[in-house]
Amino acid sequence: MKTNEKLQRSVQNAIKWEPLLHAAEIGVSVKDGVVTLSGIVDSYAKKLEAEEAAKKVLGVRAVAQNIKVEINDVWNKNDTEIATTVLNALKLSLDISSENINIEVEKGYVTLNGELPWYYLKELTEKTVSQLLSVNGVANKIVIVPNIKNFFEEEAIKPYLSENWLLANCDINISITKSQATLTGVVKSLYQKDLAERIVWNSPGVSSVNNNIHIL
Repeated sequence: MKTNEKLQRSVQNAIKWEPLLHAAEIGVSVKDGVVTLSGIVDSYAKKLEAEEAAKKVLGVRAVAQNIKVEINDVWNKNDTEIATTVLNALKLSLDISSENINIEVEKGYVTLNGELPWYYLKELTEKTVSQLLSVNGVANKIVIVPNIKNFFEEEAIKPYLSENWLLANCDINISITKSQATLTGVVKSLYQKDLAERIVWNSPGVSSVNNNIHIL
């Protein structure tokens, strides 16, 4: 297990290697595998990028986000303008049906509500909004309501977990009740834990995932 100092340096280096974050002033502190990120960035996308970079580092068990977003004056908009920008961005996407999504904006923070049939659409919606330069943050409260009659099966998902090279040597188990999946087992990083959950979510018919995987 890495010491706090070694893990801190690893996370700092991972953040520096991200193109979006090359010039960003991001502070990193570590205690017992828990990484706290601080500092100021000029876009919400950069804040997310820093979190993703930290999660990929071996030894990171959890990430606390204390990074603040301060939008450049050039991109600053009021809440009405942001809501319009978000709506237009969703309408431009061929995969997202904006008619099923409700948008709320308060002080630059966007809350997404509504129902979608597949998790990847929920993820795509959040990513689309997160990349808008005028957005301070995103709360994704979209609910997944599968529109297929047949529920998925454990045997259909297991190969995707075991054959992914990042998860090949991990001990991951999955149990399924109708459209609800539960993951258990052990992995070596927070990134692997999130990846396993994402793979299950990408299966059509999934309505919820309980991720009980432990990190060594």
